[in-house]
Amino acid sequence: MNISFLGNWRKKHGPASGDAVFSGGTAERGGIADLLAECELLRAQAYEAGVELDDTAASLEAVDQLVPRWRDDEEILSRLGNDAGLYLGTVVVRTVPGAGWALWPSGHPVVRLASGREIDVVAAGHEWAASGVPELSRMYAEVAEG
Repeated sequence: MNISFLGNWRKKHGPASGDAVFSGGTAERGGIADLLAECELLRAQAYEAGVELDDTAASLEAVDQLVPRWRDDEEILSRLGNDAGLYLGTVVVRTVPGAGWALWPSGHPVVRLASGREIDVVAAGHEWAASGVPELSRMYAEVAEG
């Protein structure tokens, strides 16, 4: 999913920390959480490879095994990195108790754990798309452990 308005906002205002948190209730299964879970490009790439993205930790392992054909195209690389991070965040939010989406005032989505720790899943997704490290499944395991 390409969230162009977030990129434009970040260019004008830069990164910041903030308080907008979405967890539990209708925000998780409607609204912002569903929007962040779309990950259209990643889902299309996975579908072409025969991988089902079912919002589970096992699907992250399958995504880690995708052949990285996107690395030669900067635009696709960036969009796929964004989608990979949002998908990682979606899996964390849906499976780790107390985890929820948070938006910094800049509009940058992160996952906030019950402990208050914030995980920049989008940055992790970009690193994964560019180099394969960190593996999304390994990042998930570290986050799920606490």
